[in-house]
Amino acid sequence: MPDSQGPFIERDTRPEPGIVVGRLFGRPRPKLPDLPAGPRATSILGLAHGGYFIMASDSEVSPRVVRATGNQHMSGKQSYTPRINRVVDHIDANLDATLDLEALAGVAGFSPFHFHRLFVGLTGETLAARVRRRRLEVAAGRLLTAPDKTALAIALDVGFNSAEAFSRAFRAYFGVTPTGWRRGGYHAWAERHCVALSKIRQGDRKAYQAVMDAFLQDRELWPTGHVPRPKGEATMDVSIKTLPDTKVAYIRHVGPYGGSGIAAAWQRFAGWCAEAGLMKPRRQMYGVCLDDPTITPPDKCRYDCAVEVSPDFVATGEVGVETVAGGRYACGRFTGVAAEVRDAWNELVVGWLPKSGYQPDDRPAVEIYEPDFVVDEKTGAFSCLLCMPIRRL
Repeated sequence: MPDSQGPFIERDTRPEPGIVVGRLFGRPRPKLPDLPAGPRATSILGLAHGGYFIMASDSEVSPRVVRATGNQHMSGKQSYTPRINRVVDHIDANLDATLDLEALAGVAGFSPFHFHRLFVGLTGETLAARVRRRRLEVAAGRLLTAPDKTALAIALDVGFNSAEAFSRAFRAYFGVTPTGWRRGGYHAWAERHCVALSKIRQGDRKAYQAVMDAFLQDRELWPTGHVPRPKGEATMDVSIKTLPDTKVAYIRHVGPYGGSGIAAAWQRFAGWCAEAGLMKPRRQMYGVCLDDPTITPPDKCRYDCAVEVSPDFVATGEVGVETVAGGRYACGRFTGVAAEVRDAWNELVVGWLPKSGYQPDDRPAVEIYEPDFVVDEKTGAFSCLLCMPIRRL
């Protein structure tokens, strides 16, 4: 119901202690849920910490189970995920609107009673908590990427009704005022995330290696070939590209960026693509990063594994359909192994961006895997485009 923080769903609008304390730092789907989205904040800090690349883990993975095919049966929960994803993305695209239970149940096509139970079961948070968290996270990102906008303007854009309500909620959630956040208060928050993510990656090494071994063994899905590595300290060649809106089929992974989960999701998704006839001939594939891991909790970070499809394509089951937003992107060629992508993003954001005359835009960052994608069977190296959404300063 409406309150001073904007139109919410439940009466209790206080930040949940578990989220406040547990906010550490930081990518298909025949299984997990979550969906695309409208405008969302992307912070320079988030990119620089490598949050927009490839791997995420919230479960143990074995190479025996990473490939999914159309013959596998989905549970009832999994078949609901595209509808829940529509709601998740509707929230992000309409943070300044009235996001009440009945309206969101209508987006999902469920009765309000059953919808809320399903939403909590599949996402692990109530609708009110989701709306509150996303309003604050998007505001936190925009405070960093839109220095020309006042805190009040940002607050109104994400659904708060006054500067006082926004400042109070922001401080309760992040432990610092919006002004303090802009003046450097975000550094401590991001550092905690960075330390936590490092620990997650260390604990995930065996699972990650198992998934990568499965990649190299499955040549039908992931062709192998020689991938020449850049010599010495080659500077990334960055070009400005205007990308078109692209319809894609996707599955969503929810979990910390940086481990085996996203790689396993790609393996499952590629199996589905093969069953759906989308791998011969190979099509352009996309990794869509929907959250800023320096702001969003690791277990809430969303990553979509996606493949380009025709305008008349109809998805079934857990696979959803969305549009990868077009527009202006700064695109740099990455060639190397997964462990090196973070440094590549650092080079793009810390090395190139400050001297470019551009700033990050609100669209998600995108990885583009071209139709001739191969993995070097000796080194594990591959090549892709890292594309950061930008706009003029």
